[in-house]
Amino acid sequence: MTFEMIGPISKVEIIAAGHSIRELARLRKVYGSGRWRKLKGITTVRFSKGNKFKVEVHWYEAHGIGKKEFKIKRILKPTL
Repeated sequence: MTFEMIGPISKVEIIAAGHSIRELARLRKVYGSGRWRKLKGITTVRFSKGNKFKVEVHWYEAHGIGKKEFKIKRILKPTL
């Protein structure tokens, strides 16, 4: 399912950091070494069919590397 984020991410929270991240070895192998954190937040997305929704997203982030692998975890409500 392809989507485009069309709004800022709000209510950002850290879910896990460092060795608490299950995918830490894979992240370091693919993107490089860094202080990896898993975060979640709320944003508005547009799906490929044009539908807009407010959703909860999860992603990984490291200083100097940036935000990687956004995943939609929950659709909260449709946006008109």
